[in-house]
Amino acid sequence: MNVLVIEDQTMVRELLALACGEVLPKAKVSAAGTRAAALALCRQAPPDLVLLDLVLPDGDGLDLLPDIFALAPAAKIIALSSHIDEFTLHRAVSSRVHGILDKNEQPVRILREAITTVLAGKQYVSSFVQRLKASVRADPAAFDKILSTREQEVLRLIGQGLANDQIATQLKISASTAKNHRLNIMAKLDLHSTPQLIRYAIEKGFTRLGG
Repeated sequence: MNVLVIEDQTMVRELLALACGEVLPKAKVSAAGTRAAALALCRQAPPDLVLLDLVLPDGDGLDLLPDIFALAPAAKIIALSSHIDEFTLHRAVSSRVHGILDKNEQPVRILREAITTVLAGKQYVSSFVQRLKASVRADPAAFDKILSTREQEVLRLIGQGLANDQIATQLKISASTAKNHRLNIMAKLDLHSTPQLIRYAIEKGFTRLGG
C-alpha cells in the first residue's frame, strides 16, 4: 500500500508520516509539502491513501483532488485542517473525500481510527466536524440552503474585495449579471452593504485571512 501525506508544515508532516507508519507498518509512506511535489509523487507511485491538508502554500488542497483522482482513481482521501469553517466543510462534504479531520484533535488516536474506518470503505468525520455539520443542518439560514452554487462563487470573490467587473472577468459573465448576483445575495442574506457581505464571507470561511 502506498500512503501519501500532503502537509506544508514540516514537523506536522513528519509526525503524520510516522503515525501512518505505525498504523500501517507494511505501507510505503511518502510526504510532500506542496501541490506540485504531491503530484510528482502521485505520478511515481499512485497512492492508495492520501492525507490532504486543505491549505497549501501553492494552492487550495481541495482543488488538488481532480488531479489526484486522475492519477489514482481508487485513492481514499482524508482531508485535514486546523480550522474547519462552514464553507470549508461544505466544500469537503461536496467533494469526494472519504474522511474529514480537525488537526487540533489528538492526532495519533484519531488518525488511527480515521484510517481504519476509511480503508474499511466507510466515511470518517471527527467529533468537531460532526458537531459543526449538525449545527449547519439545523440552521434554516445556512448559506448552502439559500444560495445557489453560482452565488456562493460570487460571494467568495466579493469576500476577496473584488468589484463587479472583476468578478465578471473571473467568472466569464457580464458585469450586470455579477451585479445582479450581488444584489440577490444581499437580499437572501438580509445584508445591506458590501462591507457586511465581506464580513459574512470571512466569518463563514469563504475568504481565509492569513492562509
